[in-house]
Amino acid sequence: MISIIDNHMQLDNIELNIDRNHQAIRIRFLHPGRPVITTSFLEDLETAQNLMGTLCEQDQSLPRDERLRYLIMSSGLPGIFCLGGDLGLFLELIRSGNRERLTAYAHTCMEIAHKNLSGGDDKLCTISVVEGEALGGGFEMALAADVVIAEKRARFGFPETQFGLFPGMGAFSFLARRIGPALAKRMITSGNIYTAAELYEMGVVDLLAEDGKAEEMLHHYIKRRQSREGGYFAMDKIMAEHNPVSREELFRIVDLWVDTALALPEKNLTMMNYLFKAQSKRWDRKEDTAAVSRMRA
Repeated sequence: MISIIDNHMQLDNIELNIDRNHQAIRIRFLHPGRPVITTSFLEDLETAQNLMGTLCEQDQSLPRDERLRYLIMSSGLPGIFCLGGDLGLFLELIRSGNRERLTAYAHTCMEIAHKNLSGGDDKLCTISVVEGEALGGGFEMALAADVVIAEKRARFGFPETQFGLFPGMGAFSFLARRIGPALAKRMITSGNIYTAAELYEMGVVDLLAEDGKAEEMLHHYIKRRQSREGGYFAMDKIMAEHNPVSREELFRIVDLWVDTALALPEKNLTMMNYLFKAQSKRWDRKEDTAAVSRMRA
């Protein structure tokens, strides 16, 4: 059984910390291999979400101003939030026609994203802190939050259109909620990489921090919310009521994503494989550099 020891829990892919000063549950992605959304990464997130439910239930005995109120998602890997879905797994499942496993992967992604966006049963305010690259599913994961904080060096984009697919784990729904359907469609189909400053001007990013200052801005934001809690949480509710993202909508889209992925022609799979190899080569090079640095130390 997984448990919290000294307000800390570490799994293979993530670590979870309880920050009582800020009434926050903090999840950091560790990315021990390629910084993508693997099945084991999803399993660890599910474990963390189940534990969060237990923690919040236990907190009901505490005064309201001492209860956990925030869920904060960030990465412990410098320069990378998350590079998106596991392209190697996608290639394997698409080429073998394994609809069952591809659907299971996609549905798990969607369950986790929907719980984050809704704040779960305990209605936590969810905050994404992005200090580096957030691409594809990583961008979607950042968007599945009430508040997105990004440093100026952060970069965002959806590369899926390069190989004839689309980001199916909530991108359109999450973006349309923030900036409207037409602009959401334009962003997704462009295949462009956007800076945090560009997305801040568009309304996708809520708070723009100087490089290295995201944590400082996060703490300032929570402190301000804590002193005006009622109004902030009411606005979160108004946002959810005015422009809701339903679980049913998300799952209809993700099932369309599975259908589209399984129908990709070989020329598109070849492009996906090219991007997968480029991603792997880039990451292997980083791991080799890190290993050399450790040896020299």
